[in-house]
Amino acid sequence: MQISRLFQVIYILLEKGTVTANELAERFEVSVRTIYRDVEALSQAGIPIYTSQGKGGGISLSDRFILNKSLLSDTEQDEILFALQSLSAAQHPGYDDVLAKLSSLFMKNNASWIEVDFSSWGNERKQTEIFGLLKNAILGRKVISFTYYSASGEKRDRSAAPVKLLFKNRAWYFQGYCLEHMAMRTFKITRMSDVRLAGEQDGERPPMPDKMETVEHKVTLRLNFDAAAAYRVLDDFPEEEVSRLENGSFLVTTNMPAGEWLYDYLLSFGPLVQVAEPECIRSELIVRIKKMAEKYF
Repeated sequence: MQISRLFQVIYILLEKGTVTANELAERFEVSVRTIYRDVEALSQAGIPIYTSQGKGGGISLSDRFILNKSLLSDTEQDEILFALQSLSAAQHPGYDDVLAKLSSLFMKNNASWIEVDFSSWGNERKQTEIFGLLKNAILGRKVISFTYYSASGEKRDRSAAPVKLLFKNRAWYFQGYCLEHMAMRTFKITRMSDVRLAGEQDGERPPMPDKMETVEHKVTLRLNFDAAAAYRVLDDFPEEEVSRLENGSFLVTTNMPAGEWLYDYLLSFGPLVQVAEPECIRSELIVRIKKMAEKYF
């Protein structure tokens, strides 16, 4: 939030010339002392910013200062704008305002050349609301309560102290300290409902793991795909795991986490896939396919 505020302070000073610390403090809803700390941070970063006393005084930039030439290269400007566009994927409305201001300041007319949207079709509103609550919980060190559906379909009420938002394998997760297990856990956001703030965190913030924890063990699969499944195969598997056969079909050898979701995933290919190995997965799929067929005969 400080970096965003610093950019906006520069923008305001370039636009208005001189602004008092009280005006900036009121604008950003922070203390005057915080504004002066921001001024010091900008000065240490090489920005020619100064304060003046008396009538008409305040905080100003040097008349010769031009942000887009003296601070950042053209490539660096593009990288900043791209980073802000990427942040909009988390539905944070504040960054849209900063993006518009910096685009104008950098004199970039093509700042909207890319749109990053990680939300799935049909549930943008729900995901936006949950992101807002999680952001407030992470930054404000709050505990949240929510209803959660596990991979096996079990519904339970949970409480956790969120620490980090994570996008992995086409889905959003949050990592946090689970108050039930007293340990770090990872929760898939689409499986959450009735999310609400539930109080302050107690004690020190729990340490973050280096990688997203994996509770389920992995299983090695050999999968035969029909040629008609090419679009899915190329989307879902890395090139080194795919072998194309002479008849146009595909052989895929891959490692995937075991669990209920794996059967749902394999069944989503319908008749376009055959599991060659392991036998335990083949057998379970046969049982499930027979149960499905019984509903129609």
